[in-house]
Amino acid sequence: MKHKLLQIGAVPAIVYGEPSEKVYLFAHGQCGYKEEAKGFAEIVLEKGWQVLSVDLPEHGERKNETNRFFPWIVVPELRIVWEYLISRWERIALRANSIGAWFSLLAFPDITVEKSLFVSPILDMERLIRDMMTQACVTETELETKKTIPTTFGPTLSWEYWLYAKRNPIREWQSLIKILYGGRDAMTGRETLDAFCARFKAELTVMENGEHWFHTGEQLSFLRQWEEQNR
Repeated sequence: MKHKLLQIGAVPAIVYGEPSEKVYLFAHGQCGYKEEAKGFAEIVLEKGWQVLSVDLPEHGERKNETNRFFPWIVVPELRIVWEYLISRWERIALRANSIGAWFSLLAFPDITVEKSLFVSPILDMERLIRDMMTQACVTETELETKKTIPTTFGPTLSWEYWLYAKRNPIREWQSLIKILYGGRDAMTGRETLDAFCARFKAELTVMENGEHWFHTGEQLSFLRQWEEQNR
């Protein structure tokens, strides 16, 4: 498959496919990288789409950067990538995983894309952080005092991140959203998902035995079938 590496400002990117007037922007999630888009590109190239995928801070080629995988860093970068896209393609769609979907919702609320395909999207970061605080037995006052608090189950709680999430809820989206969700997703609860879908009229597909990370053979087969149906 034809591909080209490029640099958009400080952001390493890769473009898959033959020249076309239409392109998908692929936004990876935690632990992702730009080449992760190759499988999706193989599917949508048959419909004449190209795919542009980027390495976000602390991922891919940027693992050793001082910039962090924080929304106040990522969102402005995605806006720069968008300016690059609109200067070269007439039709733009979006494909995003997990927190990459949340970053995209923050970056493009006032922009109309042709369609948005979200896999295991984070939709309410304030709720997610609040749930993690409860799990870690951390109060808002304690977090404000200490600023950061490590947890035994993974992510470090951050007062700055918590404030950002509270101050930047997802209020607006201009385009059709299609979501693939695993019924055993531990990151985004079904109540949050259903409320989002109702508010933004998103089309929902649920794999009941799927997880937040689609990784088993059965889950990956389901994912690929969903992508083929919605490309």
